[in-house]
Amino acid sequence: MRGSDTPKQSVILLKGGESETRHETDHENLFRQESFFQWAFGVKEPDCYGTIDIDTGKTTLYVPRLPEAYAVWMGAIKSNDEWKQIYAMDEVRYVDELSSTLLTQDTSIIYILYGFNTDGKMYTKPIVFSGMEKFRIDNGKLWPIICELRTIKTAKEIELLRYVAKVTSEAHIAVMQHTKPGHKEYQLESVFQHWCYYHGGCRHMSYTCICASGHNGSVLHYGHAGEPNSKRIQKSDLCLFDMGTEYHCYGSDITTTFPASGKFTSDQLIVYNAVLAATYAVEDAMAPGVSWKDMQTLAYRTILIKLVEGGVLKGDIEDMMKVNLGATFMPHGLGHFLGIDTHDVGGYPKGTVRPTEAGYASLRTVRPLAEGNYITVEPGVYFIDVLLDAALADPNKAKFIDANVLKRFRGTGGVRIEDDVLVTATGCENLTWAPRTVEDVENACAGKITSIAQITKYH
Repeated sequence: MRGSDTPKQSVILLKGGESETRHETDHENLFRQESFFQWAFGVKEPDCYGTIDIDTGKTTLYVPRLPEAYAVWMGAIKSNDEWKQIYAMDEVRYVDELSSTLLTQDTSIIYILYGFNTDGKMYTKPIVFSGMEKFRIDNGKLWPIICELRTIKTAKEIELLRYVAKVTSEAHIAVMQHTKPGHKEYQLESVFQHWCYYHGGCRHMSYTCICASGHNGSVLHYGHAGEPNSKRIQKSDLCLFDMGTEYHCYGSDITTTFPASGKFTSDQLIVYNAVLAATYAVEDAMAPGVSWKDMQTLAYRTILIKLVEGGVLKGDIEDMMKVNLGATFMPHGLGHFLGIDTHDVGGYPKGTVRPTEAGYASLRTVRPLAEGNYITVEPGVYFIDVLLDAALADPNKAKFIDANVLKRFRGTGGVRIEDDVLVTATGCENLTWAPRTVEDVENACAGKITSIAQITKYH
């Protein structure tokens, strides 16, 4: 961060996450570290601050001064030397010493993190500490710099991401083996969570699991409190399971779609193969410098071609592209940056503009890919009544849709395939090992595939 306009004796100050209770009770929520603080310091515990001296790179961790009673209820209180050794810090002090320490060091300016998360559409919480008014504070320079750094994964970060992607892939295979008609969706959610924690040591999920069967597959963020993965799975259902776990706050985000019966029907294959073809097309085309918006276009074109081959659509593909018919079947963006956050930061740096066209407007980034980016590839085809009705009411779109064939697919939900993909110098590496080919999916459902070592890996 050192530049000609950065004064000497300046520091970066980050604040960790705070311990919280559930509503007005004394029930402590399971703590998960604030993402920027995790990225910079890797500290598991709450209520800490950290500084980095820009001139020297010296790191100082500021920890809460805990009462003696803490040792009775929560365990031994670590000494500052123990904190220092555990987290490889240059120095450890108490939070109540933060202001006095910075004053003693004649700190000229403090850079704090403040900015707008274009993915979450929220501003960061401003840092507050006792004695803050005594210092010159800059709250604008740090945010874009760290966001940009987080978009490029280091070798150690890739190691963590590789591990958690494999754990998640194995857990998806376990779910496919366990799924039977008659199960409730939440029973398979529990299988996934158990596998990740028991076998992988992953205590946190990356997000609320989406365990959608049948018509629920057309609800893009199914599984929330109002729709709690509670449907009973039917033999004719496709299961769209979007689930990921975390390890040391680094996440995964993988979706598998498979038949509850264990065997795809001919109609299910039309949709599944359309999405699989789009997945392969995008991953074949990915490389540094490639526009992510162009990848959305590629996914749309590939899906439309396959739906024409399956008889759902009819007419000229380029004419369909002109009226953006792809967004009727895939209203979301193709993928998003992934890392410490499921929807990781950096998608729209200053100067980039979010598209306005349907589907494209939901892209979580439009920037060209760069080596070291870690991004999901998640095309899908869904039969969402409100979108289908709107398309059929629009003569510019309705002429491409075989309404009689479409009736067979209404109420069936949808298909999504989601891979976690690392952009390399020459292309990409798919870190996901979930079953993807029709043969592998059906073999996993039948229990013939029990490990990622048996997967037919496309990339």
